[in-house]
Amino acid sequence: MAENMEVKEKIAILGAGSWGIAIANLLYQNNHKAKLWEFNPDDYQILLEHRTHPKKLPEAFIPDDVLITNILSEAIADVEYIVLAVPSQHVRNVCLQLKPILKEMPKFINLAKGVEVGSLLRVSEIVGETIPDFDRNRFAVLSGPSHAEEVSKDMPTSIVAASTNPELAKSVQRIFSNNTFRVYRSSDLKGVELGGSLKNIIAIASGILHGLGLGDNTSGALITRGLAEITRLGVKLGAEAETFAGLSGIGDLIATCLSKHSRNRYVGERIGRGEKLQEILDSMVMVAEGVYTCQSAQELSEKYQVEMPITNEVYQVLFKNKSPQEAVTDLMTRSLKKEVWN
Repeated sequence: MAENMEVKEKIAILGAGSWGIAIANLLYQNNHKAKLWEFNPDDYQILLEHRTHPKKLPEAFIPDDVLITNILSEAIADVEYIVLAVPSQHVRNVCLQLKPILKEMPKFINLAKGVEVGSLLRVSEIVGETIPDFDRNRFAVLSGPSHAEEVSKDMPTSIVAASTNPELAKSVQRIFSNNTFRVYRSSDLKGVELGGSLKNIIAIASGILHGLGLGDNTSGALITRGLAEITRLGVKLGAEAETFAGLSGIGDLIATCLSKHSRNRYVGERIGRGEKLQEILDSMVMVAEGVYTCQSAQELSEKYQVEMPITNEVYQVLFKNKSPQEAVTDLMTRSLKKEVWN
């Protein structure tokens, strides 16, 4: 942060995984007062002593002016914005901890990409259900092709800020944008949340194909047909179809399916090579959101009668011990139909 520069906003980032660290550094670069909260005592000590985490984002060092704390009340004290950077399955627990200590209603900016198992709620809905007097016009989501490893190295990145409140979407644009991080805006909160969440399932499928040794033809088909079923479900749930043709849809889908940084693709690769899901998850430091969202998406597709064949096969492989080879065969031998259909 440049000396003698006025601090623009006071912002708490809840969750010090790779994305939380990258965003804290980005906000610091943009001259905001950033506070970073880590709930795990061991990880907190590592971050406090080394200003980095060797297993999460080892080349990114957190500036001394960024407060690192494991006390939630300290993190949110006197902030205008709370950035949710915890995995989607943990958002409810964090919100329940926030509930008794929130003195004034902040604006929420969500980074998590997932649908809660059991409730089938998106993050905006979880926050609305757990925070008293929550106003959805004080909620925004940031989503798009944005691996923390690249953002932390100032590689050009474009994402989208979505909110039902146009002024909040514009504020989020101003807060996060700089010469290497460009933020677009959208009013389709539901579509942006769903696009970022559901693409992780297709990324697991992409990894499975790679683990099986399959090629570019297969990957191209997977991404295209994956987008088709994501869009079908999204529109059924009230999202706008064109959102899925944007950064939080096809943009994030391509990056996550093809990137070496993708945790979801990584899980899929190991599945494709014959490893068991629980062994893979037990060996990982970071969370692969698509594993849990796959359960929710499978239930949503059944509940709303939306055909999602790729999601169904990923679900069968992850949770029903179906072989990846059999899943590919079943996808390829389904009944023939038009490419575009409702």
